[in-house]
Amino acid sequence: MNPAELRDHCLSYSGAEETFPFGPETSVFKVSGKMFALSQLGADSLRVSLKCEPQLADALRDAHASVVPGYHLNKRHWNTVIIDGSLPAQMIDDMIEDSYGLVVSQLPESGRRALGLRADTPRARRTHGA
Repeated sequence: MNPAELRDHCLSYSGAEETFPFGPETSVFKVSGKMFALSQLGADSLRVSLKCEPQLADALRDAHASVVPGYHLNKRHWNTVIIDGSLPAQMIDDMIEDSYGLVVSQLPESGRRALGLRADTPRARRTHGA
């Protein structure tokens, strides 16, 4: 996965937007104003920080050297994934989807409906691509 693919994947979810609250070098991907991914796409080492359920976050860190506690984020709920080819692209895609889903699940029912999601099922929905 390269920076353009990472950006495209993050923006493929319903309601996703790219913002730059920390300056032009740091992309913050949000849904309904809430962050689900953070990356310096132009950095020498491509990384993405993603929200994660605490038990899964620990398990992923234990199993993969390229998954570390979230850099400058709540380490209980965020992982930083080093995209160096050691993890399959599908696994990274799944972690991004899970992060988006966690954020969407915290939205009010009307917010989920506005994204085209069933109010009782906070699932990720990509708007394009597969």
